[in-house]
Amino acid sequence: MPRRIVTGHTPDGVSVVVSDGPVPVSRELPEDGVAFHEIWSTEGAPARIVAVEPQDPTERLLAVPPPPRGTKIRINEFAPGHLDDRGLQSPVHRTASVDYGIVLEGEITLVLDDSEVTARAGDVVVQRGTDHAWANRGDVVARVVFVLVDGEFDDGLAATLPGGLAGLMHGGPRD
Repeated sequence: MPRRIVTGHTPDGVSVVVSDGPVPVSRELPEDGVAFHEIWSTEGAPARIVAVEPQDPTERLLAVPPPPRGTKIRINEFAPGHLDDRGLQSPVHRTASVDYGIVLEGEITLVLDDSEVTARAGDVVVQRGTDHAWANRGDVVARVVFVLVDGEFDDGLAATLPGGLAGLMHGGPRD
């Protein structure tokens, strides 16, 4: 379980650590061999900074995309040996977001409409609203940090997408 350190302020404006421990929200999908560890989330832009958050922003329904004009950071763990008959570990999906995937350990294959690429520890994937899926085809857990930033499709691009924007993922991984 990842450790999360969150800073904040005292009433006098002194910077302090307000929490230090395991992430408070994790969700496992054992049938898919995937675990989600929610690190932090912001709503709106610019992100509002307060002394201490009134509620932990991760303690909400698990949704893949970030909130409107917001961000989300999570660590996903993809266990080996959980591929479907198409060789995929996640459903094919598209979100209106720019996602930065930083591979910490193992390797993960990004599957797109016409190609796929395998990313290894130290590689960074910049995923820009494309239809995609993930697959761990290796023999060790792939651990990937995802930083998601809410986005908006250009009208011209949206008009070219099969089904337009009707197929965007708005909920969680199994919604």
